[in-house]
Amino acid sequence: QVQLVESGGGLVQTGGSLRLSCSNSGRTFGSSNMGWFRQAPGKEREFVAGIVWTDSTYYTDSVKGRFTISRDNAKNTVYLQMNSLEPADTAVYYCAAGYRRTTSRWEAAYWGQGTQVTVSS
Repeated sequence: QVQLVESGGGLVQTGGSLRLSCSNSGRTFGSSNMGWFRQAPGKEREFVAGIVWTDSTYYTDSVKGRFTISRDNAKNTVYLQMNSLEPADTAVYYCAAGYRRTTSRWEAAYWGQGTQVTVSS
């Protein structure tokens, strides 16, 4: 059984940094893609960053150059380093394993419970 647990969220001022962690207490990630998503109040869940088994990474345009996704397979953990944070980054951040886009939404084999990130101006 895969259980994803996020940590590292919190309150930070504009320009600050946070590092989110997503640990998997179950089986290894294997060849699953891993990703970070976020959802602000009243908005759809959006893709933030993803990493695939080849270690190729992908980012939504608004975080390129500021966020970095990485994985440590030995620790079964995925990270999201977030720098130069802006109020628009405020959201609940979710870790996902085995994500894919359907015609109307993002789906994943497994989701974490989410961690709140709040950036004050």
